[in-house]
Amino acid sequence: MNTASYPDLRDSTVFITGGGSGIGAAFVRAFCRAGARVAFVSLDESKARQLCTEVEAETGIAPYFQRCDINDVTHLQHCMESAAAHSGPIRVLINNAARDTRHTLEDMDTVGWDESLNTNLRPHFFTAQKAAAGMRALGGGSIINVGSNSAMLGLSGYPAYVTAKAGIVGLTKALARELGAHNIRVNALVPGWVMTERQKQLWVTEEALQECLQQQCLKDTISEQDIADAALFLASRAARMITSQALVVDGGRT
Repeated sequence: MNTASYPDLRDSTVFITGGGSGIGAAFVRAFCRAGARVAFVSLDESKARQLCTEVEAETGIAPYFQRCDINDVTHLQHCMESAAAHSGPIRVLINNAARDTRHTLEDMDTVGWDESLNTNLRPHFFTAQKAAAGMRALGGGSIINVGSNSAMLGLSGYPAYVTAKAGIVGLTKALARELGAHNIRVNALVPGWVMTERQKQLWVTEEALQECLQQQCLKDTISEQDIADAALFLASRAARMITSQALVVDGGRT
């Protein structure tokens, strides 16, 4: 892979939510290639097991997978405890799991609203809460909250999702201030329209893609690896004085 090398990530424990597919799977692959000890949670056990097999064959490192619904905060935090027991104290936390289900203002009810926020924002707070003590004991750490440029663009079609993604930036800044004295850095990683299999299957059309590329400064599509490369940087000592920031990877669309 033609990507930067960050030797300080070797043997660091990385915990990733939503690591079974899409951008999350790219995170798992990238950090294992960097020599990190990777633990992740996902709902799709079949895809996650296949990913673990492929990554171990490529890197010699077997990711530690647990099935988890991140809406269940108690179970999510238990999974973090298990990951730390298996792989060592968590030094890097990546809050990636999300669900960009389309909806309108008119058809959203309180149940749907709560489900969206409980998936796309609430877990980020409680994973940070759980990881903070271990990071303090290690002398520092990196928390990366994955946002979306939909919040910066104010895109229509999923207002609850956009609200949650905007909240991630505020939460990131608040946690960076809370944890900075302990050398724990907290940043948001804000992708543009990444060409994952889910996006291709559900929403990518030639017309929509050309409209997006027209709005970007860089006239190329964004891959999962583009986002993983940015995460490696934010997790490493190369970014040791970067915190409370939103790193936007969207080809200059915003």
